[in-house]
Amino acid sequence: MILASEAEARDWFGCALGCGATMLDRLDRLVELLTAENARQNLVSKSSLEAVWVRHLADSAQLLLVSRETPSGLWLDLGSGAGFPGLVIALCRPNTEMVLVECRTRRIAWLEHVASELGLANVSVAASKLEALATLPAATISAPAFAPLPQLIALSERFSTPETLWLLPKGRNGRQELFQMTKPVRSMFHVEQSLTDPESVILIGRGVPPVAHGKQRA
Repeated sequence: MILASEAEARDWFGCALGCGATMLDRLDRLVELLTAENARQNLVSKSSLEAVWVRHLADSAQLLLVSRETPSGLWLDLGSGAGFPGLVIALCRPNTEMVLVECRTRRIAWLEHVASELGLANVSVAASKLEALATLPAATISAPAFAPLPQLIALSERFSTPETLWLLPKGRNGRQELFQMTKPVRSMFHVEQSLTDPESVILIGRGVPPVAHGKQRA
């Protein structure tokens, strides 16, 4: 099923995630904050705001379902930018500790403002480049459009444990990126279809990626 309309996406939050009226109101407030801030800095494309429930909210929250199980423990969101998926996950799962990694000053201020405005006590913003971030074990790692897969794994494997769940949204080239990795890395992941875009996928893996610096297919 591909969510094709704003009404479908909004209903999906209730049917699939069990979100009630209070949670939907908080997501509406996130949309209000995003729309206002987008007039000051280009957080997301203006056209995507016309389908914000599909393009940003459901696109983020699908990570809670597509893996079929989300482990408890710290969730590390790399290159959080406008806050997707991190802010949406934090809203939907208030008991999950979220660390949003972002190095751009204005984006950091935005993430901190929203976390404060929405009372997200489970959110902290790591104002740092990933390379400078202290190593900490993550139960879940997400990275929306953070970097090509080889670079992403090279930079972030130090945060993983044998139980770490990797949730990596990718566009139309996602399958090809995975195919070009070495066989040990390919065997760690499987591919799921995005619920919000027929051309997008989510790479789902578990554990510590084997050390594999080469990009060539083995």
